[in-house]
Amino acid sequence: MSATRDAPVGDRSEGSEHLTIISADCHAGGSHAQYREYLDPAYLQDFDDWRGRYKNPFRDLGDQRRLRNWDSDMRNSQQEADGIVAEVLFPNTVPPFFPSFVLFAPPPPPDAYEHRLAGIRAHNRWLVDWCNEYPERRAGIGQIFLNDVDDAMADVRWIQEHGLRGGILLPNIPPDVTWVKPLHDPCYEPLWNLCEELEVPVHSHGGIGCPNYGSRAVSQLLYMAEVSFYSERPFVHLLLSGVFERHPRLKFVMTEMGCAWLPPMLDRLDATLDTVRTGAIGEMRFSQEDLLPRSATEYFSQNCWLGLSIPSEADRQAIARLGTDRIMWGSDYPHDEGTYPFSRENLRAIFAGTEPAELHRVLSENAARLFNFDLEALRPLASHVGPTVDEISRPLDQLPERPNEALRRAMGARR
Repeated sequence: MSATRDAPVGDRSEGSEHLTIISADCHAGGSHAQYREYLDPAYLQDFDDWRGRYKNPFRDLGDQRRLRNWDSDMRNSQQEADGIVAEVLFPNTVPPFFPSFVLFAPPPPPDAYEHRLAGIRAHNRWLVDWCNEYPERRAGIGQIFLNDVDDAMADVRWIQEHGLRGGILLPNIPPDVTWVKPLHDPCYEPLWNLCEELEVPVHSHGGIGCPNYGSRAVSQLLYMAEVSFYSERPFVHLLLSGVFERHPRLKFVMTEMGCAWLPPMLDRLDATLDTVRTGAIGEMRFSQEDLLPRSATEYFSQNCWLGLSIPSEADRQAIARLGTDRIMWGSDYPHDEGTYPFSRENLRAIFAGTEPAELHRVLSENAARLFNFDLEALRPLASHVGPTVDEISRPLDQLPERPNEALRRAMGARR
């Protein structure tokens, strides 16, 4: 039996017990100089040419804050001061040959695929070494593209073999990307088979998958209005296309997209699937192959986890319906909209009064089981830097000096 799955979590009746906090949503990435060291030599000259034309569009990647992405001393000290002892790591920064920030860059068109693939493979190699500096504290998520399923499967195998136990980041295919098949396409069946077989978690991250709105005055408003819908599409596509039915052991994680939207969506999908089983909706007719034998709620409980970053009061209320077995809290470090340096206060604002057993599940146990963190190995550090159960159980009565936006939202929601 593994220490992760079976280690005792202590006497939860003791309010002085320190919580072992694992953030299920953090971001890291290398500098361009670091990525160059991990790039296939065949692309070095092309990289140097690209780097010479590159202009950084992001403020937090252009000042001292950028060091948080790769400087372990800075990062660990800030995480420990925030009460966090381990993290699940999505990409950050701008890999070689990318047009923009890694999460927002659309899938590469055919003429850019070769170089962009070389870029994410350089990131994956860097991430392996960087996570291995503190292997008990870091679960890295590798990157893949879906332009070529064979390449994607090769990268999944490499990611799993090299210990990136966070799993893979699934590209979200925007509707105006016509050169990559949508996620419901059966061409990906070998990929789902492989991820299920290797027990590799498959992640979808919020904020991506939107179409190109251009650079008009209304573009950012359109993005803000529609980003939630596009972030939720991978879940809908995989569920309705039967991926969860055919692959009951596939682990699908949705991160930084809240959870308040899920109960009403599950209700709607449950009703839709019930109606489809009658064979018709209005003039639409459905054959036996269109039918799913179980409800959307059952497929969610079977296949899905949530990385709940910067939760709102509405998210907290939705947890009562969803349960805490698949919920994992995340700080979104080092992003400006994340909870750092007020993660303790954020946790108090949202989770005050929560049963200790549920706190343990949401803040550590669920992530430990899914990503194979060893809670016994993390406990000594947590006993020094982690908040206590009593601390998080106390409501936050007033804001600290200069609170960040995440904390202001959390406090405003509770009032």
